[in-house]
Amino acid sequence: MKQIPLAIGTRATLTFDNYLTGANGAAVAHLQALAGGAAPVYLWGPPGSGKSHLLHAALQRWIVQGGRTAAFGAGDAAPWPIDAAATLIALDDCDVYDDAQQRSAFALFIDAAARGAVVVAAGSVPPVDLPLRDDLRSRLGWGPVYALQPLGEAESRAALRREADRRGVLLSDDVIDYLLTRFARDLTHLMAQLDRLDTFALAEKRAITVPLVRRMLAEEGAPP
Repeated sequence: MKQIPLAIGTRATLTFDNYLTGANGAAVAHLQALAGGAAPVYLWGPPGSGKSHLLHAALQRWIVQGGRTAAFGAGDAAPWPIDAAATLIALDDCDVYDDAQQRSAFALFIDAAARGAVVVAAGSVPPVDLPLRDDLRSRLGWGPVYALQPLGEAESRAALRREADRRGVLLSDDVIDYLLTRFARDLTHLMAQLDRLDTFALAEKRAITVPLVRRMLAEEGAPP
């Protein structure tokens, strides 16, 4: 029987420090400078462009500075509670909200505006293209809107290398080449593959090599 190690403490906290900015410097700078009473901020871009990472980073920074936060996404069933003490509210995956979630998001906007709380939100398309009720769509586009760009190949390599180093894992250039050619290059997907590979290598008690990656895929029934 193969021993499967527990994945305890493997994922890094999502902060501004471990976000690879790439072409998204303006969005990062704006989120880092957020203060009470600021206009809502909306981030959009394809999967893996770092939308959720930046929302988490903004929440983390706000908490460190002594603020209280609330966060909701498409995976959270509505109605969503209103926390009168939360001064930063994050709304993720806005493009796929159902009717109840849209009602809750709009109520949060109304409450935030009345109290001077800040809303940061994200979705896969710009506000004008969101398939949402008009009043919510317009509020998501009230303030600054940033189109996030995915990382280029060099930045994706750097991200994989940095995460491997953080885990204490040796990731050779050959393995990185294989991951970048075998899997989708968005960062979310690549990090998920690294997570799987790290767990598999620990279970096998082997270093991470291209043959080990191929064996993992073969055991999962995927083409190598």
